Amino acid sequence: MPKPLTRPERLQRADERQSKATRGLVAVLRTFNAGRDPERLRMKYEGMRSSAFAFLRGTCHLFYKRLPSSRIFARAPAAWLCGDLHLQNFGSYKGDNRLVYFDINDFDEALLAPCTLDLVRFMVSVLVAAGTLRLTEAQARTLAKRFLEAYVAAIELGKARWIDRDGATGLIAALLSGLRSRTRKAHLNKRTRVLNGRRKLRVDGEYALPASPVQRRVVTRFMRRFGRSQPERKFFRVLDVARRIAGSGSLGVEHYVVLIEGKGSPDGNYLLDLKQALRSSVRKRATHKQPRWPSEAHRIVELQRRIQAVSMAFLTPVKIAGQAFVMRGLQPSEDRVALAAVHDWAQLEALMADMGKLVAWGQLRSSGRQGSASADELIAYWAKRGRARVLMASARAGARSVQNDWRAYCRAYDAGLLDDAQPVRR
Repeated sequence: MPKPLTRPERLQRADERQSKATRGLVAVLRTFNAGRDPERLRMKYEGMRSSAFAFLRGTCHLFYKRLPSSRIFARAPAAWLCGDLHLQNFGSYKGDNRLVYFDINDFDEALLAPCTLDLVRFMVSVLVAAGTLRLTEAQARTLAKRFLEAYVAAIELGKARWIDRDGATGLIAALLSGLRSRTRKAHLNKRTRVLNGRRKLRVDGEYALPASPVQRRVVTRFMRRFGRSQPERKFFRVLDVARRIAGSGSLGVEHYVVLIEGKGSPDGNYLLDLKQALRSSVRKRATHKQPRWPSEAHRIVELQRRIQAVSMAFLTPVKIAGQAFVMRGLQPSEDRVALAAVHDWAQLEALMADMGKLVAWGQLRSSGRQGSASADELIAYWAKRGRARVLMASARAGARSVQNDWRAYCRAYDAGLLDDAQPVRR
């Protein structure tokens, strides 16, 4: 029989295991984020320190790496997924038909995978965000359950719908109604300043950072070529370029905001978003055969069009200096529900139900396409009892894993182990 460890020895071994876990986490994060813009990567790392929910948003790749295998994933029918579904990846926007919608609004990680992956990631986000939203653990579980119940009910109905200004209720209705007063001029004034009748982007460290002369030249050259292929060439004439600060998980990839002539200076100008398209972080958990997309930008744009009821204007896959980018318009109508300011429990429950419906409608709308399950297969899968209970157990385990990783991350961040943006050599 080995000699029992003394209490100091047990504590020392626990510290060694903790230190090893922290070093492993740092290696994963630094390797994944290698090559990103150091200035914005520091912003990402700082943001991830603020809460477990912010950490979850910034580490989609780690979430799927840590997520335990389960029959609830292996045997679930395939669906086209957002891939990075969480509380903050729903929002308002103006569609290319000029109407305003509320829907899933991030498709960087989108791909074909078990339909349950999006569900468990969203439910984990609710459980992890409990502290940020000032909820008890029991309340967070109730909200996650409400989301799942609404999703299943919408799948069983088998009909894809949408949420627009006329059909919205509760918190979403209040958000969409408040957008009526927003104007393009006010939106431009927030992001730009006018000098001698011409607008320039505000490089304020909050929304934008200066682009280098090379970056400005590359983007301007691309926009000039793009404009030649459009009916209104002058519409796309570049007035200014900056590096954009936006998002969480993607912060640090090549990302630009471009001020263009639009319908005329100064108040008819438009803002465009150009964001580098990378491979989906979910791909290692997706055993289904994926289509051979022309580029990662084509994947993102096609799946956004496929899953949303209506997609926004200017949404286009493009190539800049040999790299795939997604181009879209930046709109005054883009916004999210300010969840931290919501104190009405009934409205919060209703919002979770609406989000559950939106996920179901997206899966139904894109069903039967290039390997995804048919609507009938989705309905049959969720008709069997016990699925929700198993999924909730997976979500609770996933939330504990995220919390543990976040605590390890905080130790690493506070110790300065992420002060540089260079990859770890193994």
